[in-house]
Amino acid sequence: MRRETLVVGVLVALVLLPMWYVALHGEPASEEITIDPSVSDVRPLDGPVDTPSKLSPSQVGVIVWVALFGLYGALVGAHRFMNSAVRQSDADAEVVVSDGGYSGDRDAERDSESADERADGGVRRPSWLSTEERWLVEYHDATGSNEGIVVMAALTILSIVFSALFTGEYLTLARTQYFGLYAAGLFLSLAALTVAYYAWFMPHVKVAEKRGH
Repeated sequence: MRRETLVVGVLVALVLLPMWYVALHGEPASEEITIDPSVSDVRPLDGPVDTPSKLSPSQVGVIVWVALFGLYGALVGAHRFMNSAVRQSDADAEVVVSDGGYSGDRDAERDSESADERADGGVRRPSWLSTEERWLVEYHDATGSNEGIVVMAALTILSIVFSALFTGEYLTLARTQYFGLYAAGLFLSLAALTVAYYAWFMPHVKVAEKRGH
């Protein structure tokens, strides 16, 4: 972590934490309204976590900000994973560079290839990718390993499981907390499935472009 990032994080924490501490001391709990079990089987207030029955606007604001920071951290982690975690290291990677050649340990093997084979960097790409104002700088081919297939299969099964649990909860006890847990698990599984597909089965392309500013 860079020093500037750490300093900014500490300053933000020094400002927000006292405000959040005061904001969390909101309104006193109100009386819960329960459902007569002889009338209906639904239990919307049941759940794995004991939560207050009433939240003040300041408490809701704190929860929203914490959720936003958590979402930002998840996006940063997913971005770094997609672009580096499953990519080959620089020493082992076969990288097409801007002069149409390759960098890495396989240069000697590529020397025997004809100029026609190396003219476009040895990769098939759309005609619009390279123009007079834009050219290819790096190209990392997709890993396409069995590990990626296993991860995507597991995430697909997990998405189906969470979807079934959500539907089952809707048709039975309709507990609000479990609705949230199952829905969050479903959407996070689908998001992770997209991340896994990009990381293992999409090439990493870097281009340079002339800009007018």
